[in-house]
Amino acid sequence: MKRMLTGLQPTGVITLGNYIGAIKQMIKNQDKYESYIFVADLHAITVPKEDFNLKENTRSLIALYLACGIDPKKNTIFVQSQNEYHANLSWVLECNTYFGELSRMHQFKEKSKGKENFTAGLLTYPVLMASDILIYDTDIVPVGMDQKQHVELARDVAERFNNKFGKTFVIPEPLISDVGTKIMDLVDPTKKMSKSSENQNGVIRLLDSSDEIRKKIIKATTDSDSKVKFDKDKKPGISNLINIYKSLTGKEIEEIEEEFKDSNYGQFKKAVADTVVKEIEEIQKRYKEYIDSDIIDIILEEGLKKTRLMAKAKLDAVKRKIGFYN
Repeated sequence: MKRMLTGLQPTGVITLGNYIGAIKQMIKNQDKYESYIFVADLHAITVPKEDFNLKENTRSLIALYLACGIDPKKNTIFVQSQNEYHANLSWVLECNTYFGELSRMHQFKEKSKGKENFTAGLLTYPVLMASDILIYDTDIVPVGMDQKQHVELARDVAERFNNKFGKTFVIPEPLISDVGTKIMDLVDPTKKMSKSSENQNGVIRLLDSSDEIRKKIIKATTDSDSKVKFDKDKKPGISNLINIYKSLTGKEIEEIEEEFKDSNYGQFKKAVADTVVKEIEEIQKRYKEYIDSDIIDIILEEGLKKTRLMAKAKLDAVKRKIGFYN
């Protein structure tokens, strides 16, 4: 069975878009691969943030993923910063990575644009990501198109090291998420739903109250027509709501169009809101059970114990190849 690795940043509450676009895919993949999931808290500090409680956010994030259906028996779950070997390997890989490669990374250029000062971590974090991947001999890394370049860098770094010191790392492959599951902003349906959106009325979070969820969906941007018809170009708002309804009910678009052929937008929005609220209320019920128990600590302790042994073995092999006094 091939090994899959997924990193999750503990920044903000998971959105409905994250749940439909990523977590549901993770639930499917946990039966297909030997799955490893880690909270990427080291990556979370590359850009300074105010009022940011890493420990609390980490615990909440894990509780939400478990509540959504991530099975701890099918996934090895751990926290990145607790495993010191990630950062140790990252330094070795930094010394085998070129400044030009890092300065051309799309996300670095975007996040550093127009800024006089930014942390060195913002430049070098793709190498830490490579370390996260390579230290476990990862075969598959699920990413969106915006992260594909990082996996490509990991491949380049691994091949360079292998060519220089002999076969050491597995060359990972990116697994691109299905773009058909992308959930858009409710206010501006031309943009992806994002927890960092300026207008939070367009974002549904998995810890929002039922009333908040209903209000956001009822006020969602649509168009001047009243026909429930899927057309991403001409009717992006209603198409986004159809995608949400489709993802949570399992119905096909043609079925949904037929179901609501005699309904107006208000009636359709109410049906979407009812469906979303029912799904999220179940998630929140399970979330409360996890967050108030000690199961998270037990899961993380087991995950760290397992991954620390694996990571140490890989780092030791790297040090021997380089010739460190070991």
